[in-house]
Amino acid sequence: MGTSSLRWLGLAGSLMLAGAGWLGGALPGADLEATPLSVARGTYGPIILGLWLLGTGLAAYAWWTLRDRVPSLRWATVTAFLWLLPFLFVPPMGSRDVYSYACQGEMFTHGLDPYRLGVSALPCTWLGTVAEIWRDTVTPYGPLFLLIAGAAVAVGQSLTGTIVVFRLITLAAIVVVAACLPALARRCGIAPERAIWVALAGPLIGAHMLAAPHNDAVMIGLLVAGLFLVVRADARPLPLITGGVLLGLAFAVKATAIVVIPFAALIATHRAIGTGEGDEQAGGWRGMRAEIGPLARAAALVGGASVAALLAVTAASGLGFGWVPAMQGSTTIIQFTSPPTAIGMTLTYAGQALFPGFDAVPAVRAVALVALTTVLVMLVVATLRAADRERAALRGAAFGMAAVVLLSPVFHPWYVMWPLTLLAAVTVRTSAFMWITIVAAFSVLPDGGGLPRFVKFPGAPLMTVFLIVLAVRFYRRRTASAQPDPQQAAFP
Repeated sequence: MGTSSLRWLGLAGSLMLAGAGWLGGALPGADLEATPLSVARGTYGPIILGLWLLGTGLAAYAWWTLRDRVPSLRWATVTAFLWLLPFLFVPPMGSRDVYSYACQGEMFTHGLDPYRLGVSALPCTWLGTVAEIWRDTVTPYGPLFLLIAGAAVAVGQSLTGTIVVFRLITLAAIVVVAACLPALARRCGIAPERAIWVALAGPLIGAHMLAAPHNDAVMIGLLVAGLFLVVRADARPLPLITGGVLLGLAFAVKATAIVVIPFAALIATHRAIGTGEGDEQAGGWRGMRAEIGPLARAAALVGGASVAALLAVTAASGLGFGWVPAMQGSTTIIQFTSPPTAIGMTLTYAGQALFPGFDAVPAVRAVALVALTTVLVMLVVATLRAADRERAALRGAAFGMAAVVLLSPVFHPWYVMWPLTLLAAVTVRTSAFMWITIVAAFSVLPDGGGLPRFVKFPGAPLMTVFLIVLAVRFYRRRTASAQPDPQQAAFP
């Protein structure tokens, strides 16, 4: 099938998904207790599920098939936004989070602290649209997002108007990614058209990121823009500071962004040292000791600007750092979509056969967080020792974000876009995360109902077995690659 046919096939998938959103999306008056069975038995149930399955399948097939066949950057960008267009005009779908955003924004405009109170405390004008589990839960989002949410409510004036504002903000973030990602891809030797295609044409972007809409898009847009400025700064202070400010603002939306900031500082260090003889020295520990001064200056510019931006936004919000402990609230979600949680759930199922109160989930999650910290430190050290520190830092930021997604206690389908957006610009080996994206797109119904929560067993044990198989395959591949070729040994 040619590229033109695949373009229209993907658009057909988007239109089908938009149709599923109109008929059975996360509508304000939808049944909050809906299950896959109740959706299927509804008046339009078979049509909704059929459009959702076929639309996701067509969009995913076209995206996957074209990953190495994109004709040009212009073609990739135009096609990606063509596929996004239907989702600008649908009701919220794939998640009900936007209703929580709206209520948190309304709380903020009324002077209530969303870090201490749930949205039922106001009570929110649109409280009935928010899932009951989140009505008394404090928000884990940073102060910048609460400022954005308050502004969306003030400008929108109504629930519909507020959702429109959120969606336009999400669209603006996607446009920023489209504008800045190609430069990062070129720096890493990746075709910019492939990077844009992998990052922006996937089945999660339209039906989940834009249609929902999710605040993750704002964080990703700020991260990509910040990295773009740091890479293009050439040691000039103003772009480095501006890039650091954008990274700090990304952190002020969602704390996950903090992973990228150290790598951005290392990029600035590379630029400060320059090229040539200094790059050769950067490959060893002696060179690292000699670079303490440039590293400190880079940290002061990029890292300092990030911290200053965070503090400024926190002061502007008047809410303090209550969102830091509030992030612990999300860990109450126990779903096997998170690998550590899946392993913990499986051990719990096995252990409860002998000890009824046994719960392995907290312990496994704690081990995973230690592993995550170790991985991030190793990536920073590898970047410091790399000859091409700038490229290594970009790859480290992408791999670090991938580690966050894989080792965190909670995983929602749209989280995969955090690493995939960056991975698209630093490597062509994106197949694993593209497959995760496709599976994730199938795992959430148009009304926002996540299928995994209905199949915790046998879902968790099956996920654990799958992880073991992957680990064994990875070990065997690494072992095989480390062994010398017998023919080369016999005939040097």
